[in-house]
Amino acid sequence: MYKITKIINNNFVCSVNEKGEEVILRGLGIGFGKKSNDVAEESKIEKIYSMFSQSMLNKLQSLVDNIPLEHIKVCTEIIDEIKLKLNKKLNENIYITLTDHLSFAIERQRLKLEYKNALLWDIKKFYQIEYQMGLHALDMIKEKLGVTLMEDEAGFIALHIVNAELDTNISDMMNITALITDILELTRNYYKIDFDEDSLHFERFITHLKYFGQRLFQNKTVKDDDFQLQKMIKTSYSKDYQCAEIINSYIKEKFNRELTGEEMMFLTIHLKRITMN
Repeated sequence: MYKITKIINNNFVCSVNEKGEEVILRGLGIGFGKKSNDVAEESKIEKIYSMFSQSMLNKLQSLVDNIPLEHIKVCTEIIDEIKLKLNKKLNENIYITLTDHLSFAIERQRLKLEYKNALLWDIKKFYQIEYQMGLHALDMIKEKLGVTLMEDEAGFIALHIVNAELDTNISDMMNITALITDILELTRNYYKIDFDEDSLHFERFITHLKYFGQRLFQNKTVKDDDFQLQKMIKTSYSKDYQCAEIINSYIKEKFNRELTGEEMMFLTIHLKRITMN
């Protein structure tokens, strides 16, 4: 049983779940003729939005009160399908950020004011699964709303998905993507080779760089623990360690951060693996 605590509009109300946490209920006409302390009709509940903070809840209330219901329904369906396919924990904030982005994108398309995605090529390469989900989301929007968005939007959707996976923000995700591009360029120039981008080692390297970028922009570090192993890696893989030092110099110059010995060790191991063949 959900007791209504606040009416947002005819289709959205605030309520409290069995844990005493405030939630938002969506359903056609669920708020019509209702007032605080009334019980929501369960047959009308189409979606329950659970937020982790009051700030997120307030943002969602503002969002659902200011954009068309059909946009919210389609975006929620897209996000629920993404969560199911990825089978990963995503930050619930994606219901706010991606819905807001897509609703604005649909409005921009109507006004012929679409944005180019400067990182589209890199996004396709680094976040292949998320990009494919972005393309599928565009198909759903076209099918359900009759709106055709540019391929660039599939890239933006992918960034929102990765952002929710890493629990960071969209600005940091764009910076992380640019960071990965720069590190790969430094690495290619050092080894004078092209990587096998379909290999498992390359995929793992990109994953490592994503989480490294997350730590960098959230000002987190990996602690130094196994100094003996670090010394052995530095000696055994001296050529790869030199490449890691070049990357470290780039990080230090551009972001005023220096990699720990532990981070240097893991970076060296990944560099060794992607260049073995």
